[in-house]
Amino acid sequence: MASANNVTELIITGLFQDPKVQRVCFVLFLPVYLATVVGNGLIVLTVNISKSLHSPMYFFLGYLSLVEICYSSTVVPKFITDLLAKVKTISLKGCLAQIFFFHFFGVTEILLLAVMAYDRYVAICKPLYYTAIMSRPVCHRLLVGSWLGGFFHSIIQIFITIPLPFCGPNVIDHYFCDLHPLFKIACTDTFVVGIIMFVNSGLFSVFSFLFLVSSYIVILYNLRNHSAEGRRKALSTCASHITVVILFFGPAIFLYLRPASTYTEDKLVAVFYTVITPMLNPIIYTLRNAEVKNAIRKLWGKKVNSRIE
Repeated sequence: MASANNVTELIITGLFQDPKVQRVCFVLFLPVYLATVVGNGLIVLTVNISKSLHSPMYFFLGYLSLVEICYSSTVVPKFITDLLAKVKTISLKGCLAQIFFFHFFGVTEILLLAVMAYDRYVAICKPLYYTAIMSRPVCHRLLVGSWLGGFFHSIIQIFITIPLPFCGPNVIDHYFCDLHPLFKIACTDTFVVGIIMFVNSGLFSVFSFLFLVSSYIVILYNLRNHSAEGRRKALSTCASHITVVILFFGPAIFLYLRPASTYTEDKLVAVFYTVITPMLNPIIYTLRNAEVKNAIRKLWGKKVNSRIE
Protein backbone atom coordinates (compact mmCIF):
# COMPACT_ATOMS: atom_id res chain seq x y z
CA MET A 1 0.00 0.00 0.00
CA ALA A 2 2.74 2.45 0.97
CA SER A 3 4.67 1.88 -2.29
CA ALA A 4 1.58 2.49 -4.41
CA ASN A 5 0.51 5.65 -2.59
CA ASN A 6 1.96 9.11 -2.92
CA VAL A 7 -0.98 10.55 -1.01
CA THR A 8 -0.88 10.45 2.79
CA GLU A 9 -3.20 13.38 3.49
CA LEU A 10 -6.58 14.20 1.97
CA ILE A 11 -8.33 17.55 1.61
CA ILE A 12 -12.08 17.59 2.25
CA THR A 13 -14.08 20.22 0.36
CA GLY A 14 -16.85 20.29 2.97
CA LEU A 15 -20.58 20.89 2.67
CA PHE A 16 -20.44 24.53 1.49
CA GLN A 17 -17.60 26.77 0.37
CA ASP A 18 -18.92 30.10 1.67
CA PRO A 19 -17.35 30.85 5.12
CA LYS A 20 -20.50 32.67 6.30
CA VAL A 21 -22.71 29.70 5.40
CA GLN A 22 -20.24 27.39 7.17
CA ARG A 23 -20.49 29.45 10.36
CA VAL A 24 -24.28 29.31 10.17
CA CYS A 25 -24.06 25.52 9.75
CA PHE A 26 -21.79 25.35 12.80
CA VAL A 27 -24.39 27.19 14.90
CA LEU A 28 -27.14 24.89 13.61
CA PHE A 29 -25.41 21.51 13.74
CA LEU A 30 -23.57 21.77 17.07
CA PRO A 31 -26.84 21.83 19.11
CA VAL A 32 -28.18 19.01 16.93
CA TYR A 33 -25.18 16.81 17.74
CA LEU A 34 -25.38 17.65 21.44
CA ALA A 35 -29.09 16.79 21.37
CA THR A 36 -28.21 13.47 19.69
CA VAL A 37 -25.74 12.54 22.42
CA VAL A 38 -27.95 13.74 25.29
CA GLY A 39 -31.20 12.28 23.92
CA ASN A 40 -29.80 8.86 23.07
CA GLY A 41 -27.69 8.85 26.22
CA LEU A 42 -30.80 9.52 28.27
CA ILE A 43 -32.51 6.49 26.71
CA VAL A 44 -29.47 4.29 27.41
CA LEU A 45 -29.38 5.49 31.03
CA THR A 46 -33.14 5.12 31.52
CA VAL A 47 -33.28 1.59 30.07
CA ASN A 48 -30.38 0.46 32.29
CA ILE A 49 -31.72 2.02 35.50
CA SER A 50 -35.50 1.67 35.18
CA LYS A 51 -36.94 -1.62 36.44
CA SER A 52 -39.98 -1.24 34.17
CA LEU A 53 -37.91 -1.28 30.97
CA HIS A 54 -36.22 -4.68 31.21
CA SER A 55 -38.17 -6.38 28.42
CA PRO A 56 -36.29 -7.44 25.25
CA MET A 57 -37.76 -4.52 23.26
CA TYR A 58 -36.17 -1.97 25.60
CA PHE A 59 -32.99 -4.01 25.90
CA PHE A 60 -32.51 -3.62 22.13
CA LEU A 61 -33.69 0.01 22.19
CA GLY A 62 -30.98 0.87 24.70
CA TYR A 63 -28.28 -0.61 22.47
CA LEU A 64 -29.80 1.02 19.39
CA SER A 65 -29.45 4.40 21.11
CA LEU A 66 -25.85 3.58 22.04
CA VAL A 67 -25.10 2.69 18.41
CA GLU A 68 -26.74 5.97 17.31
CA ILE A 69 -24.31 7.93 19.48
CA CYS A 70 -21.31 6.03 18.09
CA TYR A 71 -22.59 6.23 14.49
CA SER A 72 -23.08 10.00 14.64
CA SER A 73 -19.78 10.51 16.48
CA THR A 74 -17.73 8.93 13.69
CA VAL A 75 -18.62 11.82 11.37
CA VAL A 76 -20.26 14.79 13.09
CA PRO A 77 -17.58 16.06 15.55
CA LYS A 78 -14.97 16.41 12.77
CA PHE A 79 -17.59 17.78 10.39
CA ILE A 80 -18.53 20.49 12.92
CA THR A 81 -14.93 21.47 13.70
CA ASP A 82 -14.12 21.56 9.98
CA LEU A 83 -16.86 24.16 9.50
CA LEU A 84 -14.57 26.63 11.28
CA ALA A 85 -11.39 25.55 9.47
CA LYS A 86 -10.07 27.21 6.32
CA VAL A 87 -8.44 23.99 5.10
CA LYS A 88 -10.10 20.70 6.00
CA THR A 89 -7.72 17.75 6.01
CA ILE A 90 -7.62 14.14 7.14
CA SER A 91 -4.89 11.53 6.87
CA LEU A 92 -5.45 8.59 4.53
CA LYS A 93 -5.34 6.22 7.51
CA GLY A 94 -7.79 8.44 9.37
CA CYS A 95 -10.05 8.39 6.32
CA LEU A 96 -10.02 4.58 6.22
CA ALA A 97 -10.73 4.45 9.96
CA GLN A 98 -13.70 6.79 9.52
CA ILE A 99 -15.07 4.61 6.70
CA PHE A 100 -14.67 1.48 8.81
CA PHE A 101 -16.46 2.80 11.89
CA PHE A 102 -19.12 4.62 9.88
CA HIS A 103 -20.14 1.41 8.10
CA PHE A 104 -19.60 -0.72 11.21
CA PHE A 105 -22.08 1.24 13.31
CA GLY A 106 -24.40 1.82 10.36
CA VAL A 107 -24.82 -1.88 9.58
CA THR A 108 -25.00 -2.76 13.28
CA GLU A 109 -27.95 -0.35 13.49
CA ILE A 110 -29.61 -2.01 10.47
CA LEU A 111 -29.28 -5.44 12.06
CA LEU A 112 -30.57 -4.15 15.41
CA LEU A 113 -33.61 -2.73 13.63
CA ALA A 114 -34.16 -6.17 12.07
CA VAL A 115 -33.85 -7.80 15.50
CA MET A 116 -36.35 -5.33 16.94
CA ALA A 117 -38.77 -6.16 14.12
CA TYR A 118 -38.38 -9.86 14.94
CA ASP A 119 -39.00 -9.11 18.62
CA ARG A 120 -42.26 -7.31 17.75
CA TYR A 121 -43.25 -10.17 15.43
CA VAL A 122 -42.84 -12.74 18.21
CA ALA A 123 -44.60 -10.52 20.78
CA ILE A 124 -47.64 -9.93 18.55
CA CYS A 125 -47.89 -13.10 16.48
CA LYS A 126 -46.68 -15.66 19.05
CA PRO A 127 -47.46 -14.07 22.44
CA LEU A 128 -47.72 -17.38 24.31
CA TYR A 129 -44.17 -18.33 23.30
CA TYR A 130 -42.65 -14.85 23.61
CA THR A 131 -40.88 -15.41 26.94
CA ALA A 132 -39.40 -18.72 25.78
CA ILE A 133 -38.31 -17.47 22.34
CA MET A 134 -36.96 -14.08 23.43
CA SER A 135 -35.11 -15.30 26.51
CA ARG A 136 -32.18 -13.29 27.86
CA PRO A 137 -29.52 -15.62 26.33
CA VAL A 138 -31.25 -15.37 22.93
CA CYS A 139 -31.32 -11.57 23.22
CA HIS A 140 -27.60 -11.51 23.97
CA ARG A 141 -26.86 -13.77 20.99
CA LEU A 142 -28.92 -11.55 18.68
CA LEU A 143 -27.10 -8.49 20.01
CA VAL A 144 -23.66 -10.05 19.49
CA GLY A 145 -24.72 -11.19 16.01
CA SER A 146 -25.66 -7.60 15.13
CA TRP A 147 -22.25 -6.29 16.20
CA LEU A 148 -20.43 -9.09 14.37
CA GLY A 149 -22.48 -8.47 11.23
CA GLY A 150 -21.48 -4.81 11.27
CA PHE A 151 -17.84 -5.76 11.82
CA PHE A 152 -17.64 -8.22 8.92
CA HIS A 153 -19.44 -5.80 6.59
CA SER A 154 -16.93 -3.06 7.38
CA ILE A 155 -13.95 -5.37 7.08
CA ILE A 156 -15.04 -6.17 3.51
CA GLN A 157 -15.28 -2.45 2.72
CA ILE A 158 -11.79 -1.83 4.05
CA PHE A 159 -10.25 -4.88 2.36
CA ILE A 160 -11.45 -3.69 -1.07
CA THR A 161 -10.25 -0.14 -0.39
CA ILE A 162 -6.76 -0.66 1.08
CA PRO A 163 -5.19 -2.09 -2.14
CA LEU A 164 -6.30 0.93 -4.20
CA PRO A 165 -3.44 3.27 -5.20
CA PHE A 166 -3.83 6.98 -4.40
CA CYS A 167 -1.25 9.03 -6.28
CA GLY A 168 -3.16 12.30 -6.66
CA PRO A 169 -5.29 14.36 -6.72
CA ASN A 170 -6.03 14.29 -3.00
CA VAL A 171 -9.27 16.32 -2.82
CA ILE A 172 -12.45 14.54 -1.63
CA ASP A 173 -15.61 16.32 -2.72
CA HIS A 174 -17.59 15.60 0.43
CA TYR A 175 -17.70 16.61 4.09
CA PHE A 176 -16.52 13.22 5.39
CA CYS A 177 -14.75 10.12 4.10
CA ASP A 178 -16.95 7.59 2.35
CA LEU A 179 -16.41 5.01 -0.34
CA HIS A 180 -17.92 6.83 -3.34
CA PRO A 181 -15.82 10.02 -3.04
CA LEU A 182 -12.68 8.06 -2.11
CA PHE A 183 -12.98 5.74 -5.13
CA LYS A 184 -13.17 8.77 -7.41
CA ILE A 185 -9.61 9.87 -6.56
CA ALA A 186 -8.05 6.39 -6.84
CA CYS A 187 -5.42 6.06 -9.60
CA THR A 188 -7.00 2.94 -11.09
CA ASP A 189 -10.26 1.66 -12.48
CA THR A 190 -12.68 1.09 -9.58
CA PHE A 191 -15.47 -0.63 -11.53
CA VAL A 192 -15.00 -4.01 -9.81
CA VAL A 193 -14.68 -2.60 -6.31
CA GLY A 194 -17.67 -0.39 -7.09
CA ILE A 195 -19.73 -3.51 -7.90
CA ILE A 196 -18.59 -5.14 -4.64
CA MET A 197 -19.57 -1.99 -2.74
CA PHE A 198 -22.92 -1.92 -4.56
CA VAL A 199 -23.66 -5.47 -3.40
CA ASN A 200 -22.22 -5.05 0.09
CA SER A 201 -23.92 -1.72 0.81
CA GLY A 202 -26.65 -0.97 -1.73
CA LEU A 203 -28.29 -4.36 -2.15
CA PHE A 204 -27.78 -5.17 1.52
CA SER A 205 -29.70 -2.01 2.43
CA VAL A 206 -32.50 -2.82 -0.03
CA PHE A 207 -32.94 -6.43 1.13
CA SER A 208 -32.80 -5.36 4.78
CA PHE A 209 -35.42 -2.69 4.11
CA LEU A 210 -37.68 -5.17 2.28
CA PHE A 211 -37.28 -7.66 5.14
CA LEU A 212 -38.25 -5.01 7.69
CA VAL A 213 -41.22 -3.79 5.66
CA SER A 214 -42.42 -7.38 5.13
CA SER A 215 -42.08 -8.07 8.85
CA TYR A 216 -44.23 -5.11 9.80
CA ILE A 217 -46.83 -5.96 7.14
CA VAL A 218 -47.16 -9.43 8.71
CA ILE A 219 -47.36 -7.86 12.17
CA LEU A 220 -50.04 -5.37 11.13
CA TYR A 221 -52.01 -8.14 9.42
CA ASN A 222 -51.98 -10.25 12.59
CA LEU A 223 -53.20 -7.33 14.69
CA ARG A 224 -56.72 -7.86 13.37
CA ASN A 225 -57.09 -10.71 15.88
CA HIS A 226 -56.23 -8.51 18.87
CA SER A 227 -58.45 -6.37 21.06
CA ALA A 228 -58.87 -2.65 20.33
CA GLU A 229 -56.55 -1.74 23.24
CA GLY A 230 -53.99 -4.32 22.15
CA ARG A 231 -54.07 -2.98 18.60
CA ARG A 232 -53.61 0.58 19.82
CA LYS A 233 -50.53 -0.26 21.90
CA ALA A 234 -48.98 -2.43 19.18
CA LEU A 235 -49.63 0.17 16.49
CA SER A 236 -48.06 2.88 18.63
CA THR A 237 -44.88 0.81 19.08
CA CYS A 238 -44.73 -0.36 15.46
CA ALA A 239 -45.32 3.17 14.16
CA SER A 240 -42.16 4.33 15.97
CA HIS A 241 -40.13 1.46 14.53
CA ILE A 242 -41.46 1.96 10.99
CA THR A 243 -40.75 5.70 11.12
CA VAL A 244 -37.14 5.09 12.18
CA VAL A 245 -36.70 2.44 9.46
CA ILE A 246 -37.93 4.81 6.73
CA LEU A 247 -35.81 7.72 7.98
CA PHE A 248 -32.69 5.54 8.09
CA PHE A 249 -33.07 3.49 4.91
CA GLY A 250 -34.52 6.13 2.58
CA PRO A 251 -31.37 8.29 2.30
CA ALA A 252 -29.00 5.28 2.42
CA ILE A 253 -30.73 3.52 -0.48
CA PHE A 254 -30.89 6.80 -2.42
CA LEU A 255 -27.11 7.23 -2.19
CA TYR A 256 -25.74 3.69 -2.42
CA LEU A 257 -27.92 2.44 -5.28
CA ARG A 258 -27.06 5.37 -7.56
CA PRO A 259 -23.93 6.09 -9.60
CA ALA A 260 -21.40 8.19 -7.74
CA SER A 261 -21.98 11.94 -8.15
CA THR A 262 -20.87 15.23 -6.65
CA TYR A 263 -24.24 16.94 -6.53
CA THR A 264 -24.82 19.18 -3.54
CA GLU A 265 -28.13 17.39 -2.92
CA ASP A 266 -26.19 14.15 -2.28
CA LYS A 267 -24.26 15.89 0.49
CA LEU A 268 -27.50 17.28 1.94
CA VAL A 269 -29.04 13.79 1.91
CA ALA A 270 -25.93 12.52 3.69
CA VAL A 271 -26.35 15.30 6.30
CA PHE A 272 -29.85 14.01 6.94
CA TYR A 273 -28.82 10.45 7.81
CA THR A 274 -25.55 11.31 9.58
CA VAL A 275 -26.67 14.39 11.57
CA ILE A 276 -30.45 14.71 11.67
CA THR A 277 -31.78 11.13 11.90
CA PRO A 278 -29.72 10.12 14.98
CA MET A 279 -31.22 13.12 16.80
CA LEU A 280 -34.79 12.27 15.74
CA ASN A 281 -34.75 8.65 16.89
CA PRO A 282 -34.93 9.29 20.67
CA ILE A 283 -37.67 11.87 20.05
CA ILE A 284 -39.68 9.39 17.99
CA TYR A 285 -39.35 6.57 20.53
CA THR A 286 -40.12 8.69 23.59
CA LEU A 287 -43.04 10.63 22.08
CA ARG A 288 -44.76 7.44 20.93
CA ASN A 289 -44.03 5.32 23.99
CA ALA A 290 -45.75 6.03 27.31
CA GLU A 291 -43.56 3.55 29.23
CA VAL A 292 -40.35 5.29 28.17
CA LYS A 293 -41.78 8.73 28.97
CA ASN A 294 -42.95 7.59 32.42
CA ALA A 295 -39.58 5.94 33.15
CA ILE A 296 -37.74 9.15 32.20
CA ARG A 297 -40.05 11.21 34.42
CA LYS A 298 -39.46 8.84 37.34
CA LEU A 299 -35.70 8.89 36.75
CA TRP A 300 -35.55 12.69 36.76
CA GLY A 301 -38.01 12.85 39.67
CA LYS A 302 -35.68 10.70 41.78
CA LYS A 303 -32.68 12.89 40.89
CA VAL A 304 -34.54 16.09 41.75
CA ASN A 305 -35.76 14.66 45.06
CA SER A 306 -32.30 13.42 45.98
CA ARG A 307 -30.84 16.87 45.35
CA ILE A 308 -33.54 18.53 47.47
CA GLU A 309 -32.88 16.12 50.33
